[in-house]
Order: sequence, then structure tokens, then C-alpha cells
Amino acid sequence: MSKNILDLRPENAVKRLGSKSKVCLLSSKDILNALKPESVIVIANNARIKHVIPGIMRAARELDAVISFELAKSEGNLKGGYTGMTPDIYFETVVGYAEEMGFTLPFFIHGDHVTTKSPAPDVVGDSRALIEAELAAGYTSIAVDASFNETGNNVKISTELGRIAREAGAGLETEVGEILGTGIDARITSVKDALDFMEGITANGITPDLLAINNGSKHGNYKPGEEVHIDLKRTREIFDAISKWNVGIAQHGITGTPVHLLSQFADHGVRKGNVATLWQNIAHKHLPPDLSKAIKAWCEKEKKDIKLATAVFKKEINSIPDEYRKSIEQEAYVNAREFLINFRAKGTATKVIRKLTR
Repeated sequence: MSKNILDLRPENAVKRLGSKSKVCLLSSKDILNALKPESVIVIANNARIKHVIPGIMRAARELDAVISFELAKSEGNLKGGYTGMTPDIYFETVVGYAEEMGFTLPFFIHGDHVTTKSPAPDVVGDSRALIEAELAAGYTSIAVDASFNETGNNVKISTELGRIAREAGAGLETEVGEILGTGIDARITSVKDALDFMEGITANGITPDLLAINNGSKHGNYKPGEEVHIDLKRTREIFDAISKWNVGIAQHGITGTPVHLLSQFADHGVRKGNVATLWQNIAHKHLPPDLSKAIKAWCEKEKKDIKLATAVFKKEINSIPDEYRKSIEQEAYVNAREFLINFRAKGTATKVIRKLTR
């Protein structure tokens, strides 16, 4: 007898959704395991500005594609980060759109980049508190980012915090090789870096679903004259080296990547692709002129990146007139559709349901 896919939702998600909800919020562990034999990528959307969400969902439904939504620690922490969205608010925002649109395809909500820069008890404790809050909010996937530490401490921190996610039935992403912003050079992750980390964390009884690496990508918009250099050969070498643990690669920093490279990611072991700054750019492109002008003036006065204006102008951004909101939704839909096609995600929702309910 086949199972009902909704019965596979993690307990923490059902608690927040309510038993009558048809929203199919699954653990990323289950989704990624179901797609393991496939060379496909699940798109992870950092929806810093909420108006892009319905467009992304519409594209996913049209293409029968699995998707995910996420916020990093800096974007949405216990105080709201620079988006002004706590884990509770982000969960309610994403699920609110899903309920409103009748979106019932499998997806997950991911706590990205729970950055933990040292093994100091207060630093680890801060990350633990955020992970616990994300799980309590209904998140079904967690990324422990202790890549700032040397391998031994990275393993120690990722084990301790990763165990919290695993005990809640959530998926787990870890990171080796710090992924920096544009204009900053960083060392590409070596195969040895990845193997040393994986051997250490698995020896502690924790096997992540995904490993984020530095393969040359950058967070944010590429600066004028700065070229995109993503080492797909190294990416594949690392994927092959860690394949014995059935771990896929998480690709960060996709905004600005040429489409011809996007279509190659899946062949090199990438199984989750994060898209963040692009959605922010689309939202800002279609804001009312007066609001856009006010945001730019604030950024110039405060000498701040535009992303940091998100929480400051959250009320005004959230309440823009329908004509602007619909323009954001439409461009998000067009771009999400292009990503999903290049990520070979078409039909993945049905594949996940069939695999998990057999």
C-alpha cells in the first residue's frame, strides 16, 4: 500500500502547519535522497523581499519542480537580520503564499549559513539558539557553516550543531572552504580539504546531505570588470571523492553566472543551487520610483549596501501597490523558470512523490 506524501512531513513542520494543511513541506534529507540517482539541482531561493515568492512558486508548479526557500543567519536571525524576518516570520511568509496559491508540490525551508566563526562556547551557543528557533519555526533543513575554522574545529562544530538538525529529522548542509563576497579572493577548496572534513564528521556519526565548497563563486553582485570563474573540474573531483557517502555539492553564489555554466552544474555534482541577490535585484528594479529613490538616498547617506536597507524599509516594501508587486512576481516567474529548466528540475516534484510513497 502506498503512503500519503503528506504523512512524511517532519513533526516540527506539521506542528506549525496544522493537520489540515495540504502544504507539502518535507525534510531536505528526504527530497535529496529521492533525487540521488538524478543529475538535477534543487533551487534554493533566498527571498529577502517577499514579492518574488509567488512568481517562483508559479514557475515551479508549471514545471512540476521541487524548490526550496532559505535565509542565511545574516539575513534572518533571531532579531530579524537585515531582512527584518525572524525564522517565524519567514516561515509564515513562505507558507502563507503556499496556502494562498494552493501550492502543494514538495519543497523545503532551509536555514542557510548558520555561520559559526569559532569554537568558543558563546559563539556556538548563539548558532545553537538560532538552529533551535528555526526548527521550532518549522524549518526542515539546516546549513551549519563553520568553514571559517580549521578542519578540526569545523568538524567539531558541525558535528555538535548538525546533530540537532538530524534529531529533528531535518536535512543537513555543511561547508568547507569559505565562500566570500565579490572583490575578495579566497582559496579554492581542495579534494583533501573535503575528504578530511568528511572523514572527520562521519567518524562522529553525522553524514550531511550536502557539502558547500569554494569553487570560485562569490556572494552578491559581481563588480564591474570582475569575471565569473567557477572551477567545475574541481567541483566534480570533490563530488567524486565524497560520493561514497552519497553527499551532493551545494553551489553558492549563482547570481551573475552565465546560463551556459548553469546547465553544466548538475553534471559536476551540484545538487542544490542557491539564488539570492538576483531576487533582490528583481524586486528593487520594480519598486515605486519614490521608494527606490528613498532607498538609494539612505544607502548613500549611511554608506551601506542596498541589501541592508531591506529591514529599514520593510514596511514600505511590503505595502507597495499591486501594479509593482505584479511586475516583481512576473519577472521572478520568468527567471525562476529559466533556472529550473537549466537545473533540469522539470518533473522532479512527481519523481520525489513517487519515490517517497512507493
